[in-house]
Amino acid sequence: MINQNKKILVVDDDVRLRELLQRYLTEQGYIIKVASDANEMDAVLASEPIDLLVLDLMLPGEDGLSICRRIRGTGTILPIIMLTARGDEVDRIIGLEMGADDYLPKPFNPRELLARINAVMRRHERLQPSAPALNVDNVAIGDFIFSASSRSLTKGGASITITSGEFALLKVFVDHPRQPLSRDRLMQLARGRELDVFDRSIDVQVSRLRKLIEPDVAHPRYLQTMWGFGYVFIPDGALDE
Repeated sequence: MINQNKKILVVDDDVRLRELLQRYLTEQGYIIKVASDANEMDAVLASEPIDLLVLDLMLPGEDGLSICRRIRGTGTILPIIMLTARGDEVDRIIGLEMGADDYLPKPFNPRELLARINAVMRRHERLQPSAPALNVDNVAIGDFIFSASSRSLTKGGASITITSGEFALLKVFVDHPRQPLSRDRLMQLARGRELDVFDRSIDVQVSRLRKLIEPDVAHPRYLQTMWGFGYVFIPDGALDE
């Protein structure tokens, strides 16, 4: 059961929304902590382990984008779901670029947030260390090694920080080499849901992956764009020299 003993920290300055989410998510089996701003959030994070952060973009003082950037700057892969105003597409894109795993525009049905939380939790669980396994699925991507069995991306033996959403998307590409994949298909395979209208999250996460693995982001070798359709993963040795 995904939510057994899992702690979620909800950071939002709307008292009624915090109380609603605390009550609803507690009923779903999660342990819920709440905070109204960055200072209260930092105090909770310093005092106890948290499994997922639900983070409002618009906060008094330090805003959600700055918080997300700060957390990712520490190298932690704490899952983050960002809450945004419905019309703020640019902010949602920036949030994903800062390392948020998913976002949900306000107003929303708590059941939709629960579905997003469960999906992000599942992806994050697949990133956790497990018992040693034979890494027969190691895939070389330039100087990087991607392994689904050990749930890792490494370079020169050093582990590379990657969010659960980025890992899930890269795994889809590795599992479908040289196969053009539409944005809709990528969303379905990586996140288990349909692409929302004007949803740019796949494009943003491809951009983040390119910054990680491409030697020249302006001329991608591995994650290539299929204009008007989607993307295709081209493994080493598959290009004409």
